[in-house]
Amino acid sequence: MFSKRYLKAGGDQGIRNKSRQEKGKVAIWQRCYWEHTIRDENDFVRHIDYIHINPAKHGYVSKPGDWKWSSYHRYRKQGYYSEAWGRDDIDCDDKNEFGE
Repeated sequence: MFSKRYLKAGGDQGIRNKSRQEKGKVAIWQRCYWEHTIRDENDFVRHIDYIHINPAKHGYVSKPGDWKWSSYHRYRKQGYYSEAWGRDDIDCDDKNEFGE
């Protein structure tokens, strides 16, 4: 309903690629987005890890601590992550110290 109201009020639908045009989809939302309710503490930890590792995973920085806008810095100061967490030479899932 939001999308329909947004467009009716004059909102910008963005640039639609061929696939969206063929399917009659607008370009308001990110493709393949879905809502997820956090189920438990472990699920929360995995999502926080995902958020923190993403800039390095996609090559914007070499390690999570290099992304200056990240909440990783706050979590690191609070002791949830080791200094080595998220470096290229380790498996991040095995080195998570958040809540465990």
